[in-house]
Amino acid sequence: MERIKRVGLSSGTGREYRVEDSLLFDQPFANGPDPLLKSRTPRCGARALGAAFAVSLACGAPPANAWGEEGHEVVALIAERFLEPAVDAKVRAILAEDTSGLTSSTQVDQEATWADRFRDSDRNTSKIHYKQTRDWHFVDLELDGADMTTACFGRPALSRGTVASSGPADDCIVDKVDEFSAELANAATRSEERRLALQFLLHFIGDMHQPLHASDDHDRGGNLKMVSARGMAANTLHHYWDVEFVERLGTNETSVAEQLIASITATQRAQWATGTAADWAMETYSISKDHAYGRLPAADSPNHYRLSDAYVEDATRVTREQLSKAGVRLAAVLNRALAKSL
Repeated sequence: MERIKRVGLSSGTGREYRVEDSLLFDQPFANGPDPLLKSRTPRCGARALGAAFAVSLACGAPPANAWGEEGHEVVALIAERFLEPAVDAKVRAILAEDTSGLTSSTQVDQEATWADRFRDSDRNTSKIHYKQTRDWHFVDLELDGADMTTACFGRPALSRGTVASSGPADDCIVDKVDEFSAELANAATRSEERRLALQFLLHFIGDMHQPLHASDDHDRGGNLKMVSARGMAANTLHHYWDVEFVERLGTNETSVAEQLIASITATQRAQWATGTAADWAMETYSISKDHAYGRLPAADSPNHYRLSDAYVEDATRVTREQLSKAGVRLAAVLNRALAKSL
């Protein structure tokens, strides 16, 4: 659930500070493209996305845990369980057309990570995909005044004849979920655009349920707040919600998904499947305001917080429910959209 924000220059240093993939680092402003940060060890091979990132890990080394990706995989696996059989078959057929090589397979859980990989695929070169799609992954609803129109760059409409994948770069996750859902439901959508719509939806509905993808405290979605907790290395608040709290649910995405599926009741499925993308974003915003931000302790030093065990337990519980909701809602979106075009 990586989150990228536009950046500026830090005053008086002549250096540009970027906050990416929940890691804070600095790079000379005129030093060319920024390194590609990924939470998972770059895969070897000609298509490896992380080849330009100067890490100490070499290909073939044991992979690091990558719960940013695992969270999306869990959401997709939950959704897959709740797809209507005909819709499930259609999803598989559409994804089988993906020849990008950006994911290890065209299975739904792997394709749920495609949008991040697509965004980052030219991050060190032309930056066309990167600049086009980076802001589509979140909606910055400010704690001191949530305004969906402002957070969504004025809610720009697609120009006549423009497909959603070529829409304005200045747009938010709420608008993109609506646009891609409409395309997926439209039998007249060209096959390539329908595949893109599905790939983006698999990812964006997961992103929308990460509390710090739907809220902001003028801190780049928690990327400027450093935190630590017992048994966890210091990192950003955003990273903790992306990775640490998901990891506490288990170490295997399939096992985690099975555990969450087993705990989802029929009543919850019915309740969670209602509403719109805007409703879901506002719900996630409220959860972030009450939990991710609302339960932070007083800072023990500027922009650094020591999280209590109670905060970690609460965040883990919230993460569990948000992943479950995202999976149920992703299935609902796909069932509604693809049932119309079967």
